[in-house]
Amino acid sequence: MMREETDIFSKVRRIEIKTRGLSSNMFAGQYHSAFKGRGMAFAEVREYQYGDDIRDIDWNVTARFHRPYVKVFEEERELTVMLLVDVSGSLDFGTKVQTKSEMATLMAATLAFSAIQNNDKIGVIFFSDRIEKYIPPKKGRRHILYIIREMLDFHPVSKKTDIGAALEYLGRMQKRRCTAFVMSDFYDRKDFDKQLQVCRSRHDVVGIQIYDPLMRRLPDVGLLRIRDAETEREMYIDTSSKAVRREHERYWNERMDTLRHLFQKNAVDFVSVATDGDFVKALRQMFAIRS
Repeated sequence: MMREETDIFSKVRRIEIKTRGLSSNMFAGQYHSAFKGRGMAFAEVREYQYGDDIRDIDWNVTARFHRPYVKVFEEERELTVMLLVDVSGSLDFGTKVQTKSEMATLMAATLAFSAIQNNDKIGVIFFSDRIEKYIPPKKGRRHILYIIREMLDFHPVSKKTDIGAALEYLGRMQKRRCTAFVMSDFYDRKDFDKQLQVCRSRHDVVGIQIYDPLMRRLPDVGLLRIRDAETEREMYIDTSSKAVRREHERYWNERMDTLRHLFQKNAVDFVSVATDGDFVKALRQMFAIRS
């Protein structure tokens, strides 16, 4: 038991060192520009200057000092950031550098450390086809380390996926507007278009797809036995067949077109990254687009 605890602690520390450095160095300023605060908050009053909007005049202060004063506003920076993390069975899959779950942990940690540098709160919803765990939004390094630990050592009850249920739960739990990152491979047999529409009307939503390269293009390795991680159904695929590989690639492209259209239709930013890809580049592109 002690060995397992030590291993988890070491993994958490390695992830912290890597992602905290990225947040401080590579994403400095980009996160701030990409995710604005809730609006403008009152900061102070000062004497009226030529060109000031007369609608900003504070009439109470003006009457007290017998000369015009205006209210000064500044951007209200503090945000609540929610990470909706898919923990279904398909996220444990990985054929290259790492599993989809491991990639999700790195990206979530990077976003979390970027957020606390801007004094934002971070909360997490782990979901499968049910809500597996809810971590209320808080600030601070200890809170993020707790989140990373949970992502590394979490064992979900279910292996299936229901993204719509996670979006509905966010709407119930988060009454005030927040920025929500939905991190998943988006293998969901249910349609979540309606839930995404409702969630997008209340919150700032970003979709982050994490996929394995094998799902995009099959290698020619002969007869391949595969098992659905969510249904545990097994089947064989003859990857030596060009027709099979071509059909698999066609299915992938159609699925990606459908997914992109869904997010575009609902005005939701969307980024896609492979487990052997550069997630730093993907996040920077997303930040740049939003900025």
